[in-house]
Amino acid sequence: MSLLSTLSLELDQMTSAGTMKRELALKGPQGAVVEVEGVGEVIMLTSNNYLGLANHPHVIEAAEKAERDYGYGLASVRFICGTQTIHRELEERIAAFLGTEDTILYGSAWNANEGLFATVTTDQDAIISDELNHASIIDGVRLAKARKERYKNRDMDDFRRALEATKDARNKIVMTDGVFSMEGSLAPLAEMVELSREYGAFLVVDDSHATGVLGKTGRGTGEELGVFGQIDAYTSTLGKALGGSHGGFTTGPKVLIEYLRQKSRPYLFSNTLPPAVVMGSLAALDLVEKDTTLIERLHDNTRYFREQLTQRGVAVRPGTHPIVPIIIGDTAKAIAMSQELLRRGVYVSGFGFPVVPQGQARLRCQVSAAHTREHLDRAIFAIADVAKTVE
Repeated sequence: MSLLSTLSLELDQMTSAGTMKRELALKGPQGAVVEVEGVGEVIMLTSNNYLGLANHPHVIEAAEKAERDYGYGLASVRFICGTQTIHRELEERIAAFLGTEDTILYGSAWNANEGLFATVTTDQDAIISDELNHASIIDGVRLAKARKERYKNRDMDDFRRALEATKDARNKIVMTDGVFSMEGSLAPLAEMVELSREYGAFLVVDDSHATGVLGKTGRGTGEELGVFGQIDAYTSTLGKALGGSHGGFTTGPKVLIEYLRQKSRPYLFSNTLPPAVVMGSLAALDLVEKDTTLIERLHDNTRYFREQLTQRGVAVRPGTHPIVPIIIGDTAKAIAMSQELLRRGVYVSGFGFPVVPQGQARLRCQVSAAHTREHLDRAIFAIADVAKTVE
């Protein structure tokens, strides 16, 4: 059987099983309400646009100004001819925001994770990783020659076992999501900081779903859990709360960041972030640092949404994060429910295997500061009504 025939057969099987993912075309900007081609206006409840900055005038104006002042792109990688003053400015601002020494920008948070482990480890080292870490971490770890140890999700007894099993390694890197993107749950960072120090491990947190989201000032899981300033390094994104466009970063000790500048392949062989993304991200940071109103509104909306769904008998995963999973079980059923919700004017994605484990298909709702109470009430009513169909 030829390659294309094999792939075609698998696609046909996915279609028959009702598990084929379909992309919906938006006819305008991202926001609390979006226009979907062929459907009309719907409430967006499945976006990482946590603070509503993807279409914020201040961010857009900054991006437009960047293109006038700095051009459309750099046409190169940074160490050749592709660094502008605004790139260093953004790196310094991120480091100041997260309480670290320095920052390196990447094309995405995926690139940041992909470019970390293989760069700084050898076969004498060990990487200890949560079993539910993001796919970018999993793939990044696979590239490394270091010994790999996984521990059960957020299980500190098993985490200690993994640390004990690797205690003879030259260097140990611990990697965890700050927020597990399909669960909305937080890593137990206080315990992880303590155990990492006990075993001499270097703790890295991917805070992509927490930067600008958690903590009173949006500084992430470290701030939320009372260990801000105690995490050794972070990877994170500019493509979620901080503007929603593109780009990622690693931030931490100056020695680590300088070494990544010299050796990290996704950094050395990828074009520089375009000026519009850089200045748009700077504008997003301005908004977050100068006023916590959007963060407070996001937290209020999240509490309200979770409480109202629970009161209506919808079984949501407990937590405080604006990621609110509703476990359905069957992938085809989750996708069918998302399609029915779309017909009712609510855009919520259904996720199944391989994005989540077999039998753990779900609707993943995501709350934004841009949502009004009217938006949330309409969505809550529709979800509660459609959820009755799976009882």
